Amino acid sequence: MNKVKIIVDSTVDLTEEIYKKYDIDVLPLNINFGEKTYKDGVDIDIKMLFEKVETLGVLPHTSACSPSIFVECFKKYIDQGMDIIFLGLSSTFSTTFQNANIAKAEFPDDRIFLVDSKSLSTGTGLLVLKAARLVKEGKSATEIAIELEKSVPNVVAQFTIEELEYLHKGGRCSGASKIFGHIFHIRPYIKVIDGQMVVYKKPRGPMKIAVNEQLQDVKDSLDKIDRSAVIITHSLVSDELLEYTKTELGKLVDPNSIIVTTSGCVISAHCGKGCIGILYLKK
Repeated sequence: MNKVKIIVDSTVDLTEEIYKKYDIDVLPLNINFGEKTYKDGVDIDIKMLFEKVETLGVLPHTSACSPSIFVECFKKYIDQGMDIIFLGLSSTFSTTFQNANIAKAEFPDDRIFLVDSKSLSTGTGLLVLKAARLVKEGKSATEIAIELEKSVPNVVAQFTIEELEYLHKGGRCSGASKIFGHIFHIRPYIKVIDGQMVVYKKPRGPMKIAVNEQLQDVKDSLDKIDRSAVIITHSLVSDELLEYTKTELGKLVDPNSIIVTTSGCVISAHCGKGCIGILYLKK
């Protein structure tokens, strides 16, 4: 049986420590400010992203890895006799998965397995962690892909947006919605369902109230949650809010199972500063 290599794109938003621990390769998506292109997590980080948006007054465009990038990466490990599992941003949000499929056609069918996460950020990251555990257990690429496909519908990816400015600038909400959202202090609580972002609730008031909505949903689902890993992912929220979220979540699940990550530039370019989510897998 061939060894298995896990390859992901930069939107899975896990930590460098996790990538190193499981020897995971990360392919960066592109962040484009005018004619200048940056590689997500390579030559631009989230702090630089927000500084540029503030200075330039515009949001960047994001773009997928090209098929040629995938071919180069896949070939490296196929030539070493390894089979490949690829996970990344949902096919409904990006052409990344489509480009990976184009590249896959250059290789034998039984060597590369692409799993459409139907999710984003650490929603996909949870599937990556499961894949890494299955590799450690000695599962084949075929077996891992089958298990991951079964888990895709069980990903709970949810987050709260602090303000509507980025959604507005990115064309994802109207000017009127932005104004009313500001006036009434609406913090959209969004869930990813079947590869689509859906406004699940519209809590009003401080971000802590919106976080409490997420925590309540976790509490209501406790008997269904895979507690091996529960992830808090944020785009530079306040230390106070992050600590509050960690503390309250730690009352529901083992604090040692909680992983905290910062969203990368692609995800942050769409959700804006101050977004926070609690993500987990159902059994």
